Amino acid sequence: MIGAIILGLVAGFIGKAIMPGEDPGGFFVTILIGLAGAVVGWLIFTGLLGIGDKDMFDLGGLLSAIIGVLIVLGGYRVVIGNRTAAR
Repeated sequence: MIGAIILGLVAGFIGKAIMPGEDPGGFFVTILIGLAGAVVGWLIFTGLLGIGDKDMFDLGGLLSAIIGVLIVLGGYRVVIGNRTAAR
């Protein structure tokens, strides 16, 4: 569990560095987006594509988590951007 939180934090930080911009939220939102991205990346790579290790975290797991973070962060910005623009 602690490894998943650390992976989510690292993936969220790297994902936000790759996609810089104004995002509401701070440290905890980064962790949540990182965790959600890690799950999405894991589902895509191990579940759909059959790539990666299901038992342990490795560099490939971090890469899939970062890709998942980019997907989740893009969706988050679309949803939050639409909600902010409506105000």
